[in-house]
Amino acid sequence: MFRVFARIIADALVIATTLFVAAGTLAWQRAWILLAVLVVVRALSAIAIFRVNPALLAERATVLIHRDQPWIDKLVLFAFMGTAFVAVPVIDSLDVFGWHVLPIPSVPVASIGLLLFTFGWILIAIALRTNAFAATVVRLQHERQHTVVDSGIYGFIRHPMYAGNPLVNVGLSVWLGSYAAALFAVVPLALLIVRIGLEERFLRRELPGYHEYTTRVPYRLIPRLW
Repeated sequence: MFRVFARIIADALVIATTLFVAAGTLAWQRAWILLAVLVVVRALSAIAIFRVNPALLAERATVLIHRDQPWIDKLVLFAFMGTAFVAVPVIDSLDVFGWHVLPIPSVPVASIGLLLFTFGWILIAIALRTNAFAATVVRLQHERQHTVVDSGIYGFIRHPMYAGNPLVNVGLSVWLGSYAAALFAVVPLALLIVRIGLEERFLRRELPGYHEYTTRVPYRLIPRLW
């Protein structure tokens, strides 16, 4: 668990550095609140996940690449991480402290943004607790006897972990005060959609039973929509 908590702190430090360097100040109360929520929610989620899927959590705390990972997945993954967790916070900071591209969200709307941010991480945690094969990289996990998971939230949508990411990006942006950054969040979302297509093509080809699963559960991110 030490490595897991170290990764949580490291991720928070990356986002903090990105936010405060781009903002040019540490005097940003909402950013500090956001970081506190991030650390607390991810730490509590890690404890809950570790009780059922410790091996998965340990793997996700390591590097983002794997020798069995297709090269195209490495490219898309790094592009997503860069836009979602670097570019979005940078745009937030620059817009809040200089650009002012769009009106500032009201306090009630900003508060909803913080709730979306929190719920996005909770949704990701639910997915990781349910699916022991939800590794960061796309690969067939022979060492864990990789099988299709269709229980719990995976009985409603095929990619609940990915469904949480747009909520995190949009919620972060709205809470910090930038509709412009929230609009930019469509970029990492587009990359996620590309990755879903690549991942499903791989799993249909390599994982027995996955094609039948896509027939039983037709929705990828949003029930009854897509």
